[in-house]
Amino acid sequence: MAPIDAAAVKRRPRPLSPHLEIYRLSITMVMSIVHRITGFGLYVGVLLLAWFLIAASTDAAAFGVFAAFIQSIVGQLVLFGFTWALFHHMLGGIRHFVWDAGYGLDAPMRDRLAWGTLIGSVALTLIVWIVGYAVS
Repeated sequence: MAPIDAAAVKRRPRPLSPHLEIYRLSITMVMSIVHRITGFGLYVGVLLLAWFLIAASTDAAAFGVFAAFIQSIVGQLVLFGFTWALFHHMLGGIRHFVWDAGYGLDAPMRDRLAWGTLIGSVALTLIVWIVGYAVS
């Protein structure tokens, strides 16, 4: 066996594959990232739910602090974001369930399911909030 020239090996550029510069950003990649972000958002939302339950079980003053926050503009935005994260994460889970069953794996259907997740989560969030305001 011939000896390996260490200097020649050092000069040869190494491939960087896989690397972010190689891949073109696609809707399924974005939805995968957003799915992870909404998972974290749901964790924050559960903390909000815990705050509500603790405030409701203590006294009127504690519940008043929670009610003042949740009725503020910031509280409404947080609640709206939590609602959207809930629907988006749920639809993303259904999309993954469909993929796990072996359906929707071809390129056009993959993209349709990803867009459906995004559009469906926005639509469901708006429906819930519109109905909620109509009822109250």
